[in-house]
Amino acid sequence: MSEIFNFLFAQYKDYSTLHIVLEIIAIIFATFSVIYSWKNNILTYPTGLVSTGIFVYMMLQWNLYGDMIINAYYFYMSIYGWLLWSKKDTTNHNLLKISSTTPAERVNCIIIFGASVVGISAVYIYFDKFTYWWAYVDTFITGLFFVGMWLMAKRKIENWLFLILGDIIAIPLFFFKGYTLTSILNILLTIIAIYGYLSWKKTLQSEKQLLT
Repeated sequence: MSEIFNFLFAQYKDYSTLHIVLEIIAIIFATFSVIYSWKNNILTYPTGLVSTGIFVYMMLQWNLYGDMIINAYYFYMSIYGWLLWSKKDTTNHNLLKISSTTPAERVNCIIIFGASVVGISAVYIYFDKFTYWWAYVDTFITGLFFVGMWLMAKRKIENWLFLILGDIIAIPLFFFKGYTLTSILNILLTIIAIYGYLSWKKTLQSEKQLLT
């Protein structure tokens, strides 16, 4: 048992107590944020702001610039999504409903994905980070997460597909980078995201039936 524990958490012996505590707090709030997303609850954004704000600081300390940019983008999109989800009609119902992407939005997804891959690649070239194999994977999952968060703000069901794929890839990635707790978080987030997708799909189907 001790060998397994050392294999998973040995890297934390060199971390400060502050960094470990901050990572745990960020993980807790990230979990709540995704659960609220699953429930289609606007509280996904304030909890997300806490988590991503901490992760921006942590990733900067760990020199993980790609992950820092992802979380900085999450922070911005949490504010943007919070504003969109807050809009009400005259009867105090949400103006923004769960829906599927339009052809124009799919084009935007391709543009966002491409721009984020190019942008993070430029950052890694500047900081000479392509000496690490995981940097190439980072450029790909950055695109996935950028698209996923944009679609989440728009309340598009396809957001879950991008986030699920990104979380699955991030599980071994964070472990190899030496951050087991965040790797475990991504396992949990993947499971919750699958339930979120199924829940949103059920809601979307119910609303379509009401319109027919």
